[in-house]
Order: sequence, then structure tokens, then C-alpha cells
Amino acid sequence: MEFSEKLQELRKSRSMTQEELAEALFVSRTAISKWESGRGYPSIDSLKEISRFFSVTIDDLICSDEMITVAENDKKEFVRKYVSLICNALDVLLAILMFIPAFGNGSDSSETVSLLGLTGISLWVKIVFIVIISITILNGIYGVIVAGLNRSTWNRHRLVPGVVLSILAVIVFIATRQPYAGIVCFALLVIKGFLITKVKQQ
Repeated sequence: MEFSEKLQELRKSRSMTQEELAEALFVSRTAISKWESGRGYPSIDSLKEISRFFSVTIDDLICSDEMITVAENDKKEFVRKYVSLICNALDVLLAILMFIPAFGNGSDSSETVSLLGLTGISLWVKIVFIVIISITILNGIYGVIVAGLNRSTWNRHRLVPGVVLSILAVIVFIATRQPYAGIVCFALLVIKGFLITKVKQQ
């Protein structure tokens, strides 16, 4: 008997609905439905919760082949989580542009200044710089928090906004002739691209 059938049998033996079991295990009803239909397996932590709740061993719940699949899925999820954490931390790292001298202070000046010390450009351009960097930093902080919550469904598409913001920052800084800031953003974008590619290859 496969795990999906065993789980259904155990749930029905307690006369529970999928919703009730989901509440008892602190997972979504969709997760229970997916497990019972054979479209996926719970994580090792969820398997422990199921075995505790129904007072059965993990060996009673799942065969060795299914356990290998669970372990592989857990490993992939672990890698995804930490890649997401690193990529979001890189977004937070963009805060350095506020303080390091990475901006040319207008076409009449050869000096480089931090974003906060920038005076030789239009106020609107400076506001655009501050807005892009601030949104990227806030996105990174939010992403770091989400990555730490162990909610894979929340974390699934978290990398997309960060990549889009990095691309936008590179375009804006290059278009406004701020090569140092553009290079910093481009370097962070390349690191993100490398990490995301590694995850996709798994």
C-alpha cells in the first residue's frame, strides 16, 4: 500500500475530514489533498508529525523508495530556501550604495560620492535612485523574513521581484551614466543568476 492510501485510511479511521487533519498537523488542506492523491509527499518534519498524530512509525507510513523521494525533495527545498535567503540578503546589501562613494557628482565634477551625498544631479534623478534602492532593500528584508518562516509556498516566487529590481537598477544607473553603481548592481545580478541557475539544474 502506498503512502497516499495509508494516509487516507488513517484519516478515515479517525472520521476526520481533510480540513480537520490539516488543522491538526498545521498544514494546508491543499497539502493533505496533494498527499492523499499521490501528487506529492510531505517533508520529513511533516512525516514525523503524521506518525506522532496517528501513533504509528514512519516505516508503517512510507516505504523505503518513497522515503528516498522524500529525502530528495527535502534536500531540494533546503537548497531553494538558502539560495532565496542569499539572493534576498544581496538585495539588502544594496544599502551600501547609500554610503559608499559609487556615484559621479554631475558631469562638471570628477569626484565620486555616496548616494546620500549626491548633489550634482537633478533632484528627480536622485529621488529615482533612492526609490529603486529603498524598494530593493525592503524587498530583500521581506524575502529574508519569508525564507526564515519555512513556508515553501510563500517562498516559491520570491526571487522574481528581486531579479526584476536588480535589472531595473542596472538599466537606470547605466542610462544615467553612473557606471560604478551600475557595476555593483550588475555584479549582484550575476551572482543571483548563477545561484538561481544552480537551483534550476537540480
